[in-house]
Amino acid sequence: MRVVLQRVRRASVLVDGEVRGEIGLGAVLLLGVTHGDVESDADNLVRRCVDLRIFEDNEGKMNLSCREADGGFLIVPQFTLYGDTRKGRRPSFTDAAEPAVAEMLFERFVKRTREAGVGVATGCFGRKMLVQIDNDGPVTFIIDSKPS
Repeated sequence: MRVVLQRVRRASVLVDGEVRGEIGLGAVLLLGVTHGDVESDADNLVRRCVDLRIFEDNEGKMNLSCREADGGFLIVPQFTLYGDTRKGRRPSFTDAAEPAVAEMLFERFVKRTREAGVGVATGCFGRKMLVQIDNDGPVTFIIDSKPS
């Protein structure tokens, strides 16, 4: 599994012109699933994202996790994170997991994040979405569930 995590001042996701989810201070997590990913990958990735200290403390140092900063996560499924652009001009998505597996792991990731005490809003799996992000910093990280 792979997450592109962006610290934000606010973010929202629209589906068919309607706001599906929105957060204030927090992080947008674009979440991709590949072949061989399992529930323990989701659980590990949740812990890493929830505990990542990327928010500033009173001294301006990135010392606080999203939970400690009273932030939330906007979690958006993003199969294109496993797009391969090495050949030709059209990306190949053969590295992305099958939709049924990806959706199950996406839902587990969301559930475990909520259980960890972080407020969560989500996009819609398998739908076209418009994600609006006010990136803060910018601060952006790519986090993989398995070592490369």
